[in-house]
Amino acid sequence: QVQLVESGGGLVQPGGSLRLSCAASGNILKIAAMGWYRQAPGKQRELVAGIASGGSTNYADSVKGRFTISRDNAKNTVYLQMNSLKPEDTAVYYCNADQLWTYSGSYYQNYWGHGTQVTVSS
Repeated sequence: QVQLVESGGGLVQPGGSLRLSCAASGNILKIAAMGWYRQAPGKQRELVAGIASGGSTNYADSVKGRFTISRDNAKNTVYLQMNSLKPEDTAVYYCNADQLWTYSGSYYQNYWGHGTQVTVSS
């Protein structure tokens, strides 16, 4: 069974840093793109950063220059390094796999992790 498991969230002071990880497991053959989304209370889920299998990246304007996304294709893992965190970065952060294939022949167009809480507060 395919799983996306996030880790690395927590409480950090403004200006601090956190590194999120998301490991995909479950007999995975290939993932076209992986990304991080976030959802703050009362707001819609929004894209934070995405990375294709070839390494091209895209970021929300609000995090450019502060967040860096990277991935290890061999480990089916995606990371989000978050620096200079602000209170407005507080949200549940979700890992996403876009177009995922397994060795058993299954295909998932969009697969989500369960999320990890990031709280930026003094």
